[in-house]
Amino acid sequence: MDTSGKEKEAMQLMAEADKKVKSSGSFLGGMFGGSHHKVEDACEMYARAANMFKMAKNWTAAGNAFCQGARLHMQLQNKLDSATSFVDAGNAYKKADPQEAINCLNAAIDIYTDMGRFTIAAKHHITIAEVYESELVDIEKVRNTHKTRAHTHTELHMNNTLCVCLVAQAIAHYEQAADYYKGEESNSSANKCLLKVGHYSAQLEQYPKAIEIYEQVATNTMDNPLLKYNAKEYFFKASLCHFIVDELNAKLAIEKYEEMFPAFADSRECKLLKKLLDAHEEQNCEAFTEAVKEFDSISRLDQWLTTMLLRIKKTIQGDAGDLK
Repeated sequence: MDTSGKEKEAMQLMAEADKKVKSSGSFLGGMFGGSHHKVEDACEMYARAANMFKMAKNWTAAGNAFCQGARLHMQLQNKLDSATSFVDAGNAYKKADPQEAINCLNAAIDIYTDMGRFTIAAKHHITIAEVYESELVDIEKVRNTHKTRAHTHTELHMNNTLCVCLVAQAIAHYEQAADYYKGEESNSSANKCLLKVGHYSAQLEQYPKAIEIYEQVATNTMDNPLLKYNAKEYFFKASLCHFIVDELNAKLAIEKYEEMFPAFADSRECKLLKKLLDAHEEQNCEAFTEAVKEFDSISRLDQWLTTMLLRIKKTIQGDAGDLK
C-alpha cells in the first residue's frame, strides 16, 4: 500500500497547524479574539497529522506531531488531553526513538500525578520499565549476532555497563509503580511490579533486596486461596538467593519457610533445594548437576533460575561452569 500520499497530507496539516499557532499569538489575533479557538484547531490538526504519519509508519514524525499537540493542550490548561497526547507520542516514539518515548511518558506521568491519578501514572511507569527491558533484549540480540566475532575487553565492559544501567532504570520504574499501586490499595498489581524488582535485583547480585521482596510477596500470597500456589515459587527464589550468599543462611531460611508455609515442605522446589544443599556440603558437582537435571526434566528451568543455579554451582570446588 502506497502511504506517501498520507505522509504528504500530514506534512500539509502540520504546516497549517503551525500557521494557526503563529497567528494566534499575533497582535491582530489577540486584538480581534479567537486565538483560543485557533490553538484548539491547531491541536486537532496535529493529532490528525500524527495519525496520518502513523499510517505511513513514520513513527518519529508521528511522535513529534503528538508532542506539539500535547504542549498546546498544556497552554490551554487541558491537562488530561495533554497527558493523553504525551502518551500517544510515547507509543509512537517507542518504535523509533526509545529515549524520546521515555521523555514523553515521563511528561504524561508528571501530569497524572499532579492530578492525583496514581494508578494511571503507575501503568506508564511500567511502560517505561518495559522500554528499558526491550533495550536489554536488543543488546542481547546484537551480542548473539556477533558471537562469531571476537569482542575486545572494552566492548564487553561497555556492553555490561550499559546492561547494568538499563536494569537499574527498569528497577526504579517498577519500584515507583509498586509504590503508587500500594497507595491505591492495588496490592496484586503492586506485587507484580515487586516481583520484577526482585528478579532484576538478584541479577545485579543485590541479594538481600531480592530476598526481602520474594519473602514479602510470598507472605502476601500464601493466605490467598487463589494465589497461594505461587508462594512456593517465591520462597524457592528467596532460598536460592540465600544459597548464593551463604549455605547456612539457605538452610535456616528453608526451615523458616517450611514453618510459615507447610505446603512448601512437600514441593518439588523444596526437595531440590535440600538435594542441592547436600551436594554443596559434600562439594559434589555431579550430584548437584544430577539433581538439577532431574528437576528440569519435569519443570523446565527459565533463564533466571539457570543463572542463579550456576552461581551456586560455581562455589563448588572443581566446578566446570555449566549444568550439563
